[in-house]
Amino acid sequence: MVENKGSNPSPSNVPGQNGQIGQNLDPGKGTNVSGRSWKVAKDQLRPASRAIKNKKLTSWELKLQKRLEDQQFKQKLKELKDEKEEKRQNRIQALRLRRENKEEKERYERLAAKMHAKKVDRLRRREKRNKALKER
Repeated sequence: MVENKGSNPSPSNVPGQNGQIGQNLDPGKGTNVSGRSWKVAKDQLRPASRAIKNKKLTSWELKLQKRLEDQQFKQKLKELKDEKEEKRQNRIQALRLRRENKEEKERYERLAAKMHAKKVDRLRRREKRNKALKER
């Protein structure tokens, strides 16, 4: 609340104006015991809620802070390891796919040497269809 000092008090707190003597700012509190309606009611002091600058941390707070830093470090390390493992798995998968395609191509070339080209094409289409059905 704003405290009025000097010769210019607020009109709602001045006794004798408009017939409202002893009117307080908070209607739930009632009038002051001293009868001084111009005095401002103050809340109690709560020093624990104030922020203290340059406060030294207790041993427990230091432990908590260290634990938090360790957790953050481990989390970052885990993310880096996971990313590295994912790259490795992608490389292995690409290599495996390349080898399978190469083997399939060589097999079709061997079949083409024995059979007619159209028959090989029909066989290839049929195998692709069966593979697609099997993957469902």
